[in-house]
Amino acid sequence: MPPGRKPIFCYVTDRRAFESGPLTSDSPPGNPVSLRPRSLHDSIRLAASAGADWIQIREKDFEARALVELARFAVAETRATPARVFVNDRLDVALAANAAGVHLGEKSLPLEMVTEWRRSAGLSNFTIGVSCHSLESARAAERGGADYIFFGPVFATPSKAAYGAPQGIERLREVCATVEIPVLAIGGVKFENASACIAAGAAGIAAIRLFQEAKDGAQLAAVLKEI
Repeated sequence: MPPGRKPIFCYVTDRRAFESGPLTSDSPPGNPVSLRPRSLHDSIRLAASAGADWIQIREKDFEARALVELARFAVAETRATPARVFVNDRLDVALAANAAGVHLGEKSLPLEMVTEWRRSAGLSNFTIGVSCHSLESARAAERGGADYIFFGPVFATPSKAAYGAPQGIERLREVCATVEIPVLAIGGVKFENASACIAAGAAGIAAIRLFQEAKDGAQLAAVLKEI
């Protein structure tokens, strides 16, 4: 990352951290998993107000209607802030919610198909990101027209255990030095190690717990500023 440029902070949602209690009026319809009242929604508000640059809606088992409602909520709540909203995996939901872009995983639509659609639709401002777990996949994402990549897991974390052993800071550094598009570090990123990711060349960090475990907006804003 060029010296002096502010890192990109991306909050990746995960409602499972809020699972508890009976269904409430704040729980998205059509889903078997309940939420404690307003927890996920409040986390989105808190992240945006505290200075998160991006908010990725990543609730993979939501039905389409509930996912659209959540994404639209995030778009509405961030309208008065610089934060941009992305939807994980679902291009259709991103479009329906008027989100800023879509983030593609290994089982999403092929990157080349989405970038070709963007070109033909004339939506040059629509952002496309890709999750990568190797140097080769990072290079392929850049060749395929991705605007940025998530690389990880950099550190050990239960949420990314399925993607193999932690990549580590040195592999992150190698990826950042190899591709020209922004690289965000993900996987076990927290206050104690976030600065190391930036020092390795990452354009920013993407995290779940860093945002969802913050006590309030003031505390989160102070943490992001310190990073």
